[in-house]
Amino acid sequence: MSAWVLRAVGLGALVVVLRVLLGLLMGSLPTYGTLWRAACLLVIVAVAVTWGIRDARSTSGTDLTVRWLAAGIAAGLGSGAVCLILDYVPGIELGGSGVLFELTSAASFIMLLIFLPALAGVGYGHARAGRPAKAAPAPVSEPEFAPAQ
Repeated sequence: MSAWVLRAVGLGALVVVLRVLLGLLMGSLPTYGTLWRAACLLVIVAVAVTWGIRDARSTSGTDLTVRWLAAGIAAGLGSGAVCLILDYVPGIELGGSGVLFELTSAASFIMLLIFLPALAGVGYGHARAGRPAKAAPAPVSEPEFAPAQ
């Protein structure tokens, strides 16, 4: 399994589980809604940062930006599609959002919620490992021509 697919499936499943749990908690204790939402956001961010740090320490000199971007996009779209389907199941309340919202706004929010903390974790992991992130190649200098006579 590709590295970004594993991250997308894991974090997408985490988002779905947390959204279902949030729906159940909001139905039973709605006065603590802000606390539940903040706790779910913190869990997602903490997992993304931790996984980013682990990636940076285990891979040397590999650019992880595209890996995490692909994982964030797939996790956002996948979790939005699964939550859209689960919203039609009786007893599971996820807010009744439409297809357009789930596959655009919610997916982009989840993508950023995964991508940005993961890259922060990658940067921290590279700094703690004592090696810089992969630097851009040095510019090639132009050859100098002999002066005209």
